[in-house]
Amino acid sequence: MDSGCKFSIGGMNVNCVGIDVSKGKSMIAVMRPLGEMVIPPFEVGHTGIELCELSSRLRELGGETRVVMEATGNYHLPVASFLYDSGFYVSVVNAMLVHGYGNNSLRRAKTDKKDALKLANYGLDHWLTLPRYIPEDEVRLMLKTTYRQYQQCAKVQTMLKNNLISLLDTAFPDANRLFASPARADGSEKWVDFVAAFPHCECVCGLSEKAFAAKYQKWCKKHGYNFSQDKALDIYASACGHFSVMPKTDTAKFLVEQAVSQLRAASAALTALRNEMQSLAASLPEYPVVMGMFGVGPALGPQLMAEIGDVRRFHSKKALVAFAGIDAPPYQSGQIEVRSRSISKRGSSALRRTLFLVMSVILQRSPADEPVYQFMDRKRAEGKPYRVYMMASANKFLRIYYATVKQYLDSLEA
Repeated sequence: MDSGCKFSIGGMNVNCVGIDVSKGKSMIAVMRPLGEMVIPPFEVGHTGIELCELSSRLRELGGETRVVMEATGNYHLPVASFLYDSGFYVSVVNAMLVHGYGNNSLRRAKTDKKDALKLANYGLDHWLTLPRYIPEDEVRLMLKTTYRQYQQCAKVQTMLKNNLISLLDTAFPDANRLFASPARADGSEKWVDFVAAFPHCECVCGLSEKAFAAKYQKWCKKHGYNFSQDKALDIYASACGHFSVMPKTDTAKFLVEQAVSQLRAASAALTALRNEMQSLAASLPEYPVVMGMFGVGPALGPQLMAEIGDVRRFHSKKALVAFAGIDAPPYQSGQIEVRSRSISKRGSSALRRTLFLVMSVILQRSPADEPVYQFMDRKRAEGKPYRVYMMASANKFLRIYYATVKQYLDSLEA
């Protein structure tokens, strides 16, 4: 086993507590250097009573104690926060760092007990470099949680929008392409409101051109949309130029109405979540600095802040870039040294997506005096592929973000 600790700290006994976390319970193992098992693996539920008993049991250990666990979504948070508040040195490590550790056996055995022991031994071998877990403050935690809900809601909205379009393909083909109006502040869209009133193409072409134009004008006035006679004629021509597979029945109307209702609910929820993110982000000290960066607006700014958190938790610019997974790790073996490699993609995929959107804004607006765009333009001139210069520019943006925001936060505490 690649587990024996090769060091001592001032002759003091050290105990490493490995915790394999799962939903509602954890497996605990306590090891000392040279493979000494202090406490055989045992299970603990994530209840206040059992966590208090765990804390008391760990306090009885002599010497210095550190706790190591993997980042497992939200499952590790109750245990990590409780032990941190109880005064223990807690380290939450990336699962990828532990995955290949100690795999010197041909047998692929995996149990909670073995995983807890592996984490304890990993902690012993990396004792001096274990990163200390510090819980996020309440606002940052809620911002990140709200953003996670926003992402899920956005996926649901996309699914429901595609479902409505698929349904309209049989009842009112291309109805979703009739209007180019952007979504309103409340999340509503003109084409969705339109098909709620005209769920089938025969609802349009079943009328005379003049009768539809009059009805469409009343509809626009009722819903606060601008009316155009030319647009009314375009809609009429489009409806009459398509053949619908689904017959115009009460069931067809019911199905479209249900699809519209579900999509409206998702769009309203998405807008509410976006507004809540904006409110939470605005209460954080770095908000004005982040919002002042080119390419960052009221939508992308809170997303960046949610994913990055307090920038001071990263010890360097490189650490933040690695967290985003847009670093290109070196590769060298023997006489072979590869200097140009793909990004690692081992960090936050949500942060990479947001960064890509920021880069898209910068590329679209092309501000000649903006450092990130100047860098991007140079890479394009060198003939770099699209994704290469976009991710390289995101790397530069993150480095500027780190330096600017950290300097501002430090100045507030000076």
